[in-house]
Amino acid sequence: MYIQYTMDQLCLPMDLEEDIPEHHLVRVVNAAVNRLDDAIFDAAYPGGGRDSYHPKMLTKVIIYAYAQRIYSSRQIAKAVRENIPFMWLAGRQRPDFRTLNRFRSQRIKNVLEKVFAAVLQFLADEKYVSLEHYFVDGTKIEANANRYTFVWGKAVSKHKAKLQENVHALFADIEAAENQEEREYQGRDLAELGESSEMSSEKLEQVAQKLEAQLLEKPKDKPLKKAVRKLRKDLLPRLLKYERYQTLLGDRNSFSKTDPDATFMRMKEDHMRNGQLKPGYNVQIGTENQFILAYSLHQRPTDTRCLQPHMEKAWQMLGKFPQTVIADAGYGSEENYAYLEKEEIQAVVKYGSYHKEKSKAWKENVGKIENWTYDEAEDRWTCPAGQTLHFRRESKESLESGYEIRKRHYRSQNCDGCPLKERCTKAAGNREMVISLERLRYQKQAREILRSEEGYALAVRRMTEPESVFGQLKNNRGFRRFLLRGMEKVTLEVGWLSLAHNVLKQAAVDQKRKTAILQ
Repeated sequence: MYIQYTMDQLCLPMDLEEDIPEHHLVRVVNAAVNRLDDAIFDAAYPGGGRDSYHPKMLTKVIIYAYAQRIYSSRQIAKAVRENIPFMWLAGRQRPDFRTLNRFRSQRIKNVLEKVFAAVLQFLADEKYVSLEHYFVDGTKIEANANRYTFVWGKAVSKHKAKLQENVHALFADIEAAENQEEREYQGRDLAELGESSEMSSEKLEQVAQKLEAQLLEKPKDKPLKKAVRKLRKDLLPRLLKYERYQTLLGDRNSFSKTDPDATFMRMKEDHMRNGQLKPGYNVQIGTENQFILAYSLHQRPTDTRCLQPHMEKAWQMLGKFPQTVIADAGYGSEENYAYLEKEEIQAVVKYGSYHKEKSKAWKENVGKIENWTYDEAEDRWTCPAGQTLHFRRESKESLESGYEIRKRHYRSQNCDGCPLKERCTKAAGNREMVISLERLRYQKQAREILRSEEGYALAVRRMTEPESVFGQLKNNRGFRRFLLRGMEKVTLEVGWLSLAHNVLKQAAVDQKRKTAILQ
């Protein structure tokens, strides 16, 4: 009545590969990593000590784990002991969770990009990608940090300024408490130090040491003793803390105490639904055919300033710049247009008002510069009412990155009695405007490209390129929060995610091709 069942008899075959289906994803991972040159991993193993686990084995295990939504090193180690595909990839070896975590976050930190580039080259050789069209977009992923251990740049500056006031007030109290004969040398030092509006911790340390030396000579001087105690116990430690905070902030406006590299950003995934800022990173990727071609991690919440460093990272990974970059309006700044033109990259990049310009309200708005006429020879503008705005002066604006925007100022001669003035401007006098002719030129180029047949097709395709990849990473594979901390380790985590995604995508494309052949 029953099929024979016994647990004490050895069963054949003993090879675990027999239990893995022919087209299983684990075979794709195994084949992809086996093609890598062993020399790629040499930099991660300088030699010495006991023999290490083979880096290819660990690479296979981690890539397959990320493809299976397993991100914890303890869970990966558990799968290596219990899961047949993992056991097959590991060759029945059992690295513990510390070995796995050390390998993915430390050992391979200088090698992972080479592994990613090598796998990408295999995909290019087999015509999965052509490396011509580069679709750029970014998403914010929450950091592994406490949401409430925040430090704000403005608050640090405010508290530091208040502390400086307390320091100068303390010096004034010391001078007022002592007689002129007793404070002659000391008063001169304090006056010199007090000349600067802001005192550094080094200067404050010098003052504290001098006051302590004087306290040895006059141990019963209570005001001096109180001042030294306040410096050592309160003012100097707080000043050191504020300086350390400002160093960690850099040009950011916030950071998390749990993960100082993380910046507080507004996330779409708001579980509290109150617009709360959370610590996170801005992940930028470039895709083609929904394969990830390059990735980079940034501390800025906006995409505009991320394009140039991301493209430099893409050049390191690909060995060249792509022919065409396609991006949304978040990247459409004058600085980015100038950068892409300098690098001879075709820019299919929208700007902020691209879609608004198509509306009827925009076209009928007499105050918009796009509805005016420009005479390049005379360098003047003519408004819809026929008024002429002549050039008056030029100004320059330098951005944080160092890029310089040249702005030209124009003013009309007489707007009194103009029937369109109320619709044109709210200013009491004549109409003035400040514009960058370079930005207008870049916008005109972008408009022509986007309205061409090829440009429109690429802009439509962009909606299904990086957005779909982010949907796969965050929704389908549930990666909404980093497990590691620090820019270096989090960047490695994005690299493992990108590798796993590309292998998954390759397996999906192969399956579609085989299905199409059979049909």
